[in-house]
Amino acid sequence: MTESLVQEQCIPCRVGGNQAQDCEIETWIKPLPQWKVESHNGIRQLVREYKFKNFRLALAFTNKVGEIAEQEKHHPGILTEWGKVTVTWWTHSVGGLHKNDFIMAAKTDALFDAQK
Repeated sequence: MTESLVQEQCIPCRVGGNQAQDCEIETWIKPLPQWKVESHNGIRQLVREYKFKNFRLALAFTNKVGEIAEQEKHHPGILTEWGKVTVTWWTHSVGGLHKNDFIMAAKTDALFDAQK
């Protein structure tokens, strides 16, 4: 399933569009075990922390995530610190989670795995 999510492209969402249903979230998060669904200010989001040996590697990863975000026109919250990067995906236009977020989480994991 992770491979299939990585191969998918994000679709444009309209403001007020449908958020992912609980059953969809359960299905889409299964191949993404290190991601957690968290609620911030009543908005469900996908969150994962990636560990690095130093700030330079963390910053390089941040820039790669930024590149795929631009390609897909879907942008995360990113917190870059010494030795770690926290990535948060959610769809602003629907006010919560959408399949696009799971697609981008899978693509973010693929970036991380490729640099090991």
